[in-house]
Amino acid sequence: MKLTKVLAVAAAITMSAGFASADGHGGPNIFVIGGKPDDPFWSRVKLGAEHAGLVAEMHGGSVTWLGPQNYDNLGPDAAELIRQAIDQGADAVVGPDWVPEAMDPAFQAVVDAGIPLVIYNAGGIEAADRLGAMNYVGAVDYKSGEAAGIYLAEAGQTNGACVNTLPGAANIEAFCNGFNDGMAAAGGNGSVLQLPATAFGDSTAVAQAVRAHLLQNPDIDALFAIGDQDTNAAISGIQQAGKTGEVQICGMNFNDSILANIQQGTQACAIDQQGYQQGFFATSILINHVQYGTTIPTREILTGPGIVDASNVDLVIAGVEAGAR
Repeated sequence: MKLTKVLAVAAAITMSAGFASADGHGGPNIFVIGGKPDDPFWSRVKLGAEHAGLVAEMHGGSVTWLGPQNYDNLGPDAAELIRQAIDQGADAVVGPDWVPEAMDPAFQAVVDAGIPLVIYNAGGIEAADRLGAMNYVGAVDYKSGEAAGIYLAEAGQTNGACVNTLPGAANIEAFCNGFNDGMAAAGGNGSVLQLPATAFGDSTAVAQAVRAHLLQNPDIDALFAIGDQDTNAAISGIQQAGKTGEVQICGMNFNDSILANIQQGTQACAIDQQGYQQGFFATSILINHVQYGTTIPTREILTGPGIVDASNVDLVIAGVEAGAR
């Protein structure tokens, strides 16, 4: 059994003594809004939420994951999922504030209905405060991008571009703004290569766009990608442009292929926001709050950013093999 599951089961067993809701009913029903379950990053977030949900399930509760079919109409689709959670009788809701103008009214409906809310992954403590949520769990998107920009500029790259395949999503815009500012703070320059949302996860489209952009802008020597699939696609675009070794890349999140890229030297770094922890902590907070009325006094529980590069990639791989990353 993997370490993450062992820890979750152990927590469930530890908490099971006397674990019954104050009104005598079963465990809480928590609804978690997230990305597509087949998205590599969001599959880890989903796993964390499910492991936290073992506690609720042992006592008749549940954790229900709601994700969009695609990211083409992200804000309105996510808002509809939030309203579905209300309609289906959620005892508490976890959700990312990806597109505030589309999603905030739905989140406000959660709070107005007296349903406890935790914002995670996107929006930061500012969104949690604005919406009346209990807390925020996740990385600060701007700081994640900033860390990548500073890293690449300090490594000697002078002109970077953030590959944005989800224009309009607040967290992705924050990634790119942070990247540009990080490059500038360390003496470089930053810009944005903005693609249509249909390009997200489309490796061919991203690779072709990166290739064309690099050939049209030969002074670019650094790229920042917003997720695993886009990072691999951008590396392909770098290779197609004949820029391997010249253009360095850093990307959000990691999987086995990303770690292999870093080991092989085709990728400079990955920014880790610990998706499993985001799902696990956000869901756990609400399970205990609904069940016992507990609160976490620490406002804003940060899960990143952390940097994975050649200096620590072997240790991270060992953590992945143990099920801890």
